[in-house]
Amino acid sequence: MAFPQPRPGPAELPRRLVRSIECGQGAVRAARFNADGNYCVTGGSDKTLKLWNPRKGTLLRSYLGHGYEVLDAAGSFDNSQLCSGSADKTVALWDVATGQVLRKFRGHAGKVNSVQFNEEATVIVSGSIDSSVRCWDCRSRRPDPVQVLDEAKDGVSSVKVSDHEILAGSVDGRVRRYDLRAGELYSDYVGSPVTCVCFTKDGQCVLVASLAAPLRLLDKDTGEMLGEYSGHHSSTCRLDCVLSERDTHVGCASEDGAVYFWDLVEGSLATRLPVGRGAVQSLAFHPAQPVLLAATGATLQLWDTGTEEGDAAT
Repeated sequence: MAFPQPRPGPAELPRRLVRSIECGQGAVRAARFNADGNYCVTGGSDKTLKLWNPRKGTLLRSYLGHGYEVLDAAGSFDNSQLCSGSADKTVALWDVATGQVLRKFRGHAGKVNSVQFNEEATVIVSGSIDSSVRCWDCRSRRPDPVQVLDEAKDGVSSVKVSDHEILAGSVDGRVRRYDLRAGELYSDYVGSPVTCVCFTKDGQCVLVASLAAPLRLLDKDTGEMLGEYSGHHSSTCRLDCVLSERDTHVGCASEDGAVYFWDLVEGSLATRLPVGRGAVQSLAFHPAQPVLLAATGATLQLWDTGTEEGDAAT
């Protein structure tokens, strides 16, 4: 007979600083977990990418090949490849093991703010200040993008990819969702420049961070606003927002040197993590555990729950 699954315990949030790493790559522009959360990659203002074991604080490899600062990065599902976007207007595909550039995609007319792999890591989706989203085929040798989505009226600050959708946030104040199966475009206007967008884990909602405005949770299909979360400072910087590993809390970086987490349903402030003095430039939440990466200045921080269970799990 099949036994019922045990009920999950109460949701935990990161509250304890476990590790602080001086990355040695100028300002850290992006910090991202890999697919299983055991490693992370950082992009720096010194044009480098670096691969880390954040729990141990050890540098595993550096990746050199961009001409200007690296603004975003992402890992493939099997951890064999990385992609990165840079202020040099290029998107790079890297071999993790050798550190070599496999492909460099040129076609954007401005700096590349955001990059993501699709689920199979066969396509890289990039968003640029040139107001376009471009899709690059990793397997063919063709230099041109396989698709260009140029509906945005201003720079694209953030892109996310699901199995059949591309989500793009733009400085024109709109969140655009491209349904690739149906060939449809859905657009929601939030009224201020969008800095980051995320899908919830269940794929039903979209989290949107924008300048001088509360964090917003929108119903993906109707555009209805389901929640607002305020208290953080967001006036000039492009700040990341995240969802916890179980969709119980939403988080956002802040220009006051902190990371704020709110209860997704109630909207109440759950915790404020004092990360540093300057703006928190990048955030990433572990895919399966209550563990957070936060970057401020030249420093990368790893936060966890501070419980024995959390220590054992991570």
